[in-house]
Amino acid sequence: VAGAAAKGAGIKEVGNDVMYVSEYFSQSAQKLSFYSWYGNAKLFHFRVPEDTILLRWLLQASRGKGPECTSMQITIHFRYGAPPVINPLGTHFPSNTTIHPSYNQTITVTAALQNSTFVNITNPAAGDWFIAAHLPEAAGKIEVKGFSSPCAYIFQPDMFVLRTIDVPVLEPDTPMQQTIVSPARPLHVKIFIPEYTTMLHFELRRCMVNVSMTCAVRVTLGSVTLPQSFQKMLNCTGRGRCSMTLDSPPWEKRLQITAESLSTTSASVSFEMIASFSGACPSHSGTVQPAQTSGWHTVFLKGQQPHQTNASTQGSSCLHNQPVIREDLDVVSVRFRVINEPSVPVQSEFPTLLLFNLNTGVDSGGTLMLNLLLNKTSLNLRNASVAACLSAASPVLSLNSTHNCSTAFFQGYLLNVTMSSMEATLIIPYPETANWFLSMQLNCPKNQGECDKAKAKVTVSAYLSPCFDDCGTYGQCSLLRRHGYLYAGCSCKAGWGGWSCTDNTKAQSVGTQTLATLLLTLSNLLFLPAIAIAVYRYYLVEASVYIYTMFFSTFYHACDQPGVAVMCIMDYDTLQYCDFLGSVVSIWVTILCMSRVKKILKYVLFVLGILIIAMSLQLDRKGIWNMMGPCLFALVILATAWVYLGVKRCHCYPSSWKRWVFYLLPGITLAFVAIAVYAFMETNDNYYYTHRIWHILVATSVAFLLPPQDKHKKPWAWPQKLICRYQICQNDREELYAVT
Repeated sequence: VAGAAAKGAGIKEVGNDVMYVSEYFSQSAQKLSFYSWYGNAKLFHFRVPEDTILLRWLLQASRGKGPECTSMQITIHFRYGAPPVINPLGTHFPSNTTIHPSYNQTITVTAALQNSTFVNITNPAAGDWFIAAHLPEAAGKIEVKGFSSPCAYIFQPDMFVLRTIDVPVLEPDTPMQQTIVSPARPLHVKIFIPEYTTMLHFELRRCMVNVSMTCAVRVTLGSVTLPQSFQKMLNCTGRGRCSMTLDSPPWEKRLQITAESLSTTSASVSFEMIASFSGACPSHSGTVQPAQTSGWHTVFLKGQQPHQTNASTQGSSCLHNQPVIREDLDVVSVRFRVINEPSVPVQSEFPTLLLFNLNTGVDSGGTLMLNLLLNKTSLNLRNASVAACLSAASPVLSLNSTHNCSTAFFQGYLLNVTMSSMEATLIIPYPETANWFLSMQLNCPKNQGECDKAKAKVTVSAYLSPCFDDCGTYGQCSLLRRHGYLYAGCSCKAGWGGWSCTDNTKAQSVGTQTLATLLLTLSNLLFLPAIAIAVYRYYLVEASVYIYTMFFSTFYHACDQPGVAVMCIMDYDTLQYCDFLGSVVSIWVTILCMSRVKKILKYVLFVLGILIIAMSLQLDRKGIWNMMGPCLFALVILATAWVYLGVKRCHCYPSSWKRWVFYLLPGITLAFVAIAVYAFMETNDNYYYTHRIWHILVATSVAFLLPPQDKHKKPWAWPQKLICRYQICQNDREELYAVT
């Protein structure tokens, strides 16, 4: 695992000549976030080695020491094979979505010191394990970066494993004699399940406790997986043989077998293990050589099934293996294409099998979508149906009798298409890393004989994509990364929620979205009075800045809206940068204009300030000091200039009480109220209203704070300028006459 360190130490147990190795894996701590979408959950990826008999997670959580830090509950989710599918907000998943709730545990952080807990798993499955951790639901407060200091909650998981060396391998049809020395030392054995195995029969015989023929042994087949575990238990007590039969064991996997003594004393227990398969044997050579039949393969299965107890599999003698091509399209994006024919033939005698390879280790971070469409013209039986089962690790090889969509260690997903309901869809978020199998079989519930000569054709569409339906109209699909592992999540807008942004419980209507857009865009028109006043008083540079700010603020908020009420005249990032730049520069030029410094100095400060502000925004666009820095520096210049003018004129500046009462004090009050609304009142729910108020207050305060025009300048006389031709000539003549 990337970013993990490991330590190992071997300990030899003389009694059983078994070597145990302990290893330690650790990942860097991460700062947790309040939950609003899956991207807020911090994901940790571990790989459990083969032959691990004990897995222990050390979960450590801590918090900061500031007064803003309170007791907080951290939720931790565990899952084997893929990231956990979580739903802390209780939203709805898309229709036809099937999920297994994750196994979770909570840690309450109550002090600045570290809180820790352990999670132990005996006989865990080898492979990928994932942990996701997050804080409770986000409050929705929009925090201004640098203005407040939220509390830091830190979480770090460490993994300890204990695994065995040289685990005995149980060969098929070969008895293995074993002895359990004491109840504290269980016995571990593994057996390899070959491909096309339909049944595993395990038997424990000749069991003795010391010299007595009374047996007291518990045998566990399989490993622990989370959130669901399908381990099989076999209690062998008393006399006689003890056996178990497993249908559809996982193909090409090493199955872990654990035997432990149930004896209360330290007496040794001896017994004999034997296992046999019903597997693939299509030819005398023993190799799988499928026969070509009408563009699809038939794999014949061995009829030998010793000690068979499950009648549901007795009729299965072969299956049709339909070849499938995997096409990698992009990151976490795969399409599966059936070779030769777009439709897959399905019969009642044998199941049809399709393999979807999701065993690459990089496919579990997407969403698997399966669609079945029955060809209406291919089937004339009204009561017939096609049962389909999608399962991982091994297929279900009989669907015409019990419709039981489960294998030895996995609960599959059952689908059904009929003449009345010809289409079925299945959505699986974060599918487990494994080979997935789709089994299909034709059924006639009322009269199975009708289906013997019938054949149905089903169009199978299967693909893996980062997000279902690209998160819809009101969501954005984002690729997330953790130490090289890529996974996807949906970030929803406009009140929509859910795993794929399909939950409209709190969704905004189109009218609400349009109103929100109008509130944020049209409120910028309040800059028009400030622009008119600036132009009237000959503050043309300031007026140009206000026009720039009004324009880009209007179209930035028109582009920033979720849903359908959105319009972008250029790239979103460009509009955002120009909006932030215009807002800060407007404050900068307004305060400098109020300072009444000389023109040449004022324009030099204008240019230098704009260049520095542009650089600062490029470094950190949302930092609070991008606005506070220019404001404080401009206020220092303002105070210095006013003090200088007051000393020079020997009275307070500005000297007019009317200027203070009717302009400066209202403008300053509006500015402070605007800052308070911007910094403390904005939330995700009231953003459309509070940010509109911010626009109105800032624009109005600028109109109040702009200083009066210079006394030696005349106001703009637009009517005179329009009819001034004769006046200009008359003045020229008078001037010429005076010179002459």
